[in-house]
Amino acid sequence: MSGFDVLTRGDVLDSALQARDYLVSCGVPGALAAKDPRLWGRRAVDHSRLGWLDLPFASRGLLNQVNGLVSEARYSGLDHIVLIGVGAESLAAQAIMEAHAPALAGAGGPGAEAGGERTAGELTVLDGGDTAALAYAMERLDRTLVVLASKAGVSLEGDAYRRIFAEAFRERGLSEREIAGRFLVITDHGSPLHDFARQCGYRIGLTDPYLPGHYGALSAYGLVPAVLAGADADRLLDEAASLVPSLSKDEDNPGLLLGAVIGGCAQQEPGGLARDKVLLREPGGPGALSAWISQLLAVGTGKRGRGVLAFEPPGARGGFPDVHGVSINPKSAAQDDSDTSVWAPLGAQFLLWEYATAVAGWLLGVNPFEAGSTVVQEAEDDAAALLRTASSGSLTAERPVYVEDGIEVHADFPWPPGAELQTVLGGLVASVPSDGYLSVMTYLSGDFSGRYLAPSLSRGSGRPVAYGPGPGYPHATGPVHKDGPGNGAFLIITGDPAPGDALAAHPVPGRPYSLAQLRLARALGELRALRERRLPVIRLHLRDPIEGAGRLTEAVRAVAGARRP
Repeated sequence: MSGFDVLTRGDVLDSALQARDYLVSCGVPGALAAKDPRLWGRRAVDHSRLGWLDLPFASRGLLNQVNGLVSEARYSGLDHIVLIGVGAESLAAQAIMEAHAPALAGAGGPGAEAGGERTAGELTVLDGGDTAALAYAMERLDRTLVVLASKAGVSLEGDAYRRIFAEAFRERGLSEREIAGRFLVITDHGSPLHDFARQCGYRIGLTDPYLPGHYGALSAYGLVPAVLAGADADRLLDEAASLVPSLSKDEDNPGLLLGAVIGGCAQQEPGGLARDKVLLREPGGPGALSAWISQLLAVGTGKRGRGVLAFEPPGARGGFPDVHGVSINPKSAAQDDSDTSVWAPLGAQFLLWEYATAVAGWLLGVNPFEAGSTVVQEAEDDAAALLRTASSGSLTAERPVYVEDGIEVHADFPWPPGAELQTVLGGLVASVPSDGYLSVMTYLSGDFSGRYLAPSLSRGSGRPVAYGPGPGYPHATGPVHKDGPGNGAFLIITGDPAPGDALAAHPVPGRPYSLAQLRLARALGELRALRERRLPVIRLHLRDPIEGAGRLTEAVRAVAGARRP
């Protein structure tokens, strides 16, 4: 796909055209083209915050530097790239690999010649406590190069995974110098991680400290891991560059129209309902691109009681008046029933959605580039504080208010005697506001996901359901949950390690806790952050995650069945 287009229909079209005309009358397209940060107030004078508009061209030099590293890695037999990063640092790279996977299948093996031809590789992303992905990576240790990506310091997961890999390399007989050669750090110039990596002797790729992290898809954060794994980043940048000329126009500007659609619908009209929720559909089902868009919208707009939250099927099936459906690259416009359709190759999709988020933020009266509150960091800090006491026993003294078939219910209020798990879940779905949503966050290892619960929870609550694994999902969407409209209800699912999951129970080298304890601490930190904002939240802990997942699924279906049409 080489072209790009945005098509919108029905009453959404009227809102979009009004918003677009208003944007043009205020000079927004021209100001963005000139990279004028005063769009967001007189004090917003940091021109570099708009440097993402130049990345389709500026990142060309980056690729020239990375090509040498790719050749060196392949010569050393390193074709398995492990990316350690939470949120924006990993989602873009995942999306690039998903889009380029068919091409890589025919690109030749790891020994293919450089001379313009890509060499096939593999990318494994570790963005949380999923020990299944870690076990997969450990089986390929002899071929592995580890990329640690973060704009600031090392996250709790980043520290744990780095220690685990360093210890594993050490057990394979690698020297400290050889171990250092197996790590590449991507971070901002002058960040705490920059200093740490320099002390460890790791290779370092530096980025612009003023570039917002959620706007870094076409920077080193998105490109370097994917290029190391064999993706064609030149094509990706060509796709993005082809969009640039249209972004300075008042007419035929797909980024302006998409931003007008998203921002215009999210503005609450007098006596009306804001369509501040977006249902994203991809032809092959939810993928990393949808997850990246969800993160971009949440971080860019989730501020000052406003925000746009994106969902993926099957959490929202339509019929909700405050949900705006968006299809990404649908196969046929005639067969697409979404409110808006967006056609563009991946490189253009990245730039298109970044531009649209900037425009939507302007319409909503928020600065899409500012950091906002520290709620995400607060949750990690709480988790770190809990882990400092891990060696002394349990991470929390909180006792469940109710236990059924090995499923612990942790809530701020007692349940009546004789209550069943179905009653507990029924109480949670009943707490979802009429203009709100339910969010399911799973802190488990393996395949069980909130995706399996979303359809029944949506039917039971009569509202859309968002879902994702922690800590990556709440890290990415936390701003809109906690700084946005404040109309969410939350189900957090934790569990003991599954039988045979030795990695989860194994202590992190040099730390007084295991990966399982780290995963639980992350969930407890998120739980506390939500409680502090007085948002409805329940934590369910599965003593046996395999059997508990089945029982929980049955209870959720019962809740959906009990709802009267």
